Amino acid sequence: MKLVVGLGNPGQKYEGTRHNVGFDLIDRLVQETGASAPRSKFDGEVWECLLEGEKSLLLKPLTFMNKSGGSVRKATDFYQIPANDVVIVCDDFNIPLGQLRLRTGGSDGGQNGLADTIRSLGTQEVPRLRIGIGPVPERWNPADFVLGKFGPDERVEVALQVARSADAVRMWAKQGMLPAMNRFNGKGN
Repeated sequence: MKLVVGLGNPGQKYEGTRHNVGFDLIDRLVQETGASAPRSKFDGEVWECLLEGEKSLLLKPLTFMNKSGGSVRKATDFYQIPANDVVIVCDDFNIPLGQLRLRTGGSDGGQNGLADTIRSLGTQEVPRLRIGIGPVPERWNPADFVLGKFGPDERVEVALQVARSADAVRMWAKQGMLPAMNRFNGKGN
């Protein structure tokens, strides 16, 4: 079983913000896969689906970004899902808008939701997909930037990257992280 976790903040106030591209990815996968009705479980919303024939769970932690790890840990413990069968999807303002970065593990890179998830799982070796939302404009507070909404031109680009991210997650589920990294890392076409 695979677990796809989209990080974001719950509530209408945060819909369409840069910090919620992980939630946007889950919404797209729910639509594309015909996932089950959502269930409230693990301090989040959970859907069951098939990703390229692989039984999978889609999870939106509803604990707010900086406390996402507890939700992820509850899901992995309940289903006994090893860290390498989990992919965490989040925003990254250090990556330019229009680029994706998949990795098999490593540091949190300053992304607080990813940091909390790494702490909760007890390992940095958890696959992740970072969706570029940067750069932060000069004199902007990064917290204000990530909680801001995309401009009209940015919305077009981010929609393309969320679609690419869905393709990357499906490839990860079927073929593993290395083929997905080789195909999707960097700027999209």
